[in-house]
Amino acid sequence: MGLRPGSLPDFPWDSLAPYRARAAAHPDGLVDLSVGTPVDPTPAIVREALAAAADAPGYPTTHGTAALREAVAAWFARRRHAPGVDPAAVLPTVGSKELVAMLPAYLGLGEGDVVVHPRAAYPTYDVGARLAGATPLATDDVDDWRGDTSVRLVWVNSPSNPTGAVAGASHLAEVVAAAREIGALVASDECYAELAWTSDPVPSILDPAVCGSSHEGVLAVYSLSKQSNLAGYRAAFAAGDPAVVTALLEVRKHAGMIMPAPVQAAMTVALGDDAHVAEQKERYRRRRDLLKPAVEAAGFRVDHSTAGLYLWATRDEDCWQTLDFLAEHGILAAPGAFYGEAARRHVRIALTASDSGVASASSRLANDR
Repeated sequence: MGLRPGSLPDFPWDSLAPYRARAAAHPDGLVDLSVGTPVDPTPAIVREALAAAADAPGYPTTHGTAALREAVAAWFARRRHAPGVDPAAVLPTVGSKELVAMLPAYLGLGEGDVVVHPRAAYPTYDVGARLAGATPLATDDVDDWRGDTSVRLVWVNSPSNPTGAVAGASHLAEVVAAAREIGALVASDECYAELAWTSDPVPSILDPAVCGSSHEGVLAVYSLSKQSNLAGYRAAFAAGDPAVVTALLEVRKHAGMIMPAPVQAAMTVALGDDAHVAEQKERYRRRRDLLKPAVEAAGFRVDHSTAGLYLWATRDEDCWQTLDFLAEHGILAAPGAFYGEAARRHVRIALTASDSGVASASSRLANDR
């Protein structure tokens, strides 16, 4: 891949150390709203399934159990308005980040190939292109790459991390049509789809309204980290184009990228139980309903943020100035600079803190008026 020292950006969260220290010096302590790691318990039904499958002396299959793949297909039909997912075209992954980072390399991309990703985006899309030796292109405009045969992979992310924006079915359909014209794969990172805060639907790339009657050239990437508090389980999957999934499966067999058998069993149960997902969503809704008005009362404008676990907020200033303001209140957020040049005047404020932490942050901001 030709990876050289300095060819990747610095790991962004390392640069937050001084802001973290300043926020931690607040008399009432640090409220860390900078990362999206879940803090609530893993559902009992999932933990019980993990324990029941703990006697697993043999190697699990890379493709995953038939029960897991069928559970994924049923979940798409039930929850994502995407019937007809072939269980054979489902692939469990060790969390979604490793697939995001390695997909360009798995696809054999390299010098001269272009990987498109959103302008304000999770940094791993860019890093994955660079790891493979391909060229990242940050744009939200299909016309910037329409007809360009050097484009081999197009990432879409809806609901967006960091902005919380949701792409409509018509926009996604335009992306898919343009990619099919040039033979590019559309990979859709959809891991916040169950966390919508409006009545508007969150379309999947596998929805017939988006991709038609075929999954050719499309791949949905999903994680149970957010909706089921399974970040520690590394429980995720990809599904879509059978030919693409078959190719990924062969590479992963050789590389030994296998989800542990107990995690497969736990994930199968989690995908079949909607009650715990609804319960967790309501926890986040309560925190959002408390934090968003306090952020706005403190002089912020909250943009997008119609789904997902974040408030995409701005004081119409450089994000590092905003981090200074928040640190004075003992609050740590993620600077928009982590997500690309287009995001430098925003911060990402996470809902993934305890009820008491969110209440404390809200009170501090409200008392600043």
